[in-house]
Amino acid sequence: MLWRGTTARRRPQGFVDPCIPTLATKPPVGPRWIHEIKHDGYRLIICRRAGRVRVFSRRGYDWTDRYPMIRDAMLGLPQDATIDGEAVVCDAMGVADFELLHGRKHDGRAFLCAFDLLELDGVDLRPFPLERRKDQLRVLLLGCIIRIQFNEHLEGDGATVFAHACRLGCEGIVSKDRSRPYKSGPSKTWIKVKNPEAPGVQRFEDR
Repeated sequence: MLWRGTTARRRPQGFVDPCIPTLATKPPVGPRWIHEIKHDGYRLIICRRAGRVRVFSRRGYDWTDRYPMIRDAMLGLPQDATIDGEAVVCDAMGVADFELLHGRKHDGRAFLCAFDLLELDGVDLRPFPLERRKDQLRVLLLGCIIRIQFNEHLEGDGATVFAHACRLGCEGIVSKDRSRPYKSGPSKTWIKVKNPEAPGVQRFEDR
């Protein structure tokens, strides 16, 4: 069961404390690392069980009514699941724009960049390696409507991936150890490198 029990306050049923990347100045090196674009949005944990969907913020607040299109897309999936991802709204160039998302006028345009699968039909996938979880997430989202998109990763040199993300105007990248399980809270197996020119670097939001 993915309910986390109690910390400072009672966690709602279905919520999982997200894995929090360690901030670094450069990406890690080596073949065990894969690299994902870090989109500028709100971190979400989305849980679907027995025909009901709940959308949670990073800190466990219920945002189900805030993103009804993401909720409905989750209902359209073929299986119950808990997904970790980022809600984003893109500008005319296709780059995630946090101000459009934060302003609330474009909630109907928000979609989910899904990057991890924590539970599938009642099976806790967190103990399994990241590669296995992502493979199952990719299969789950095949044919899904646009409101939930699989966040592809890149292999190879992290510095090259990071430079490309910066040229596109993205917030940065998150490098992840492909062999490791999912760990709630601060983790050294997820490494975040921020684009110093991105607007999000200057913000301190509940994201």
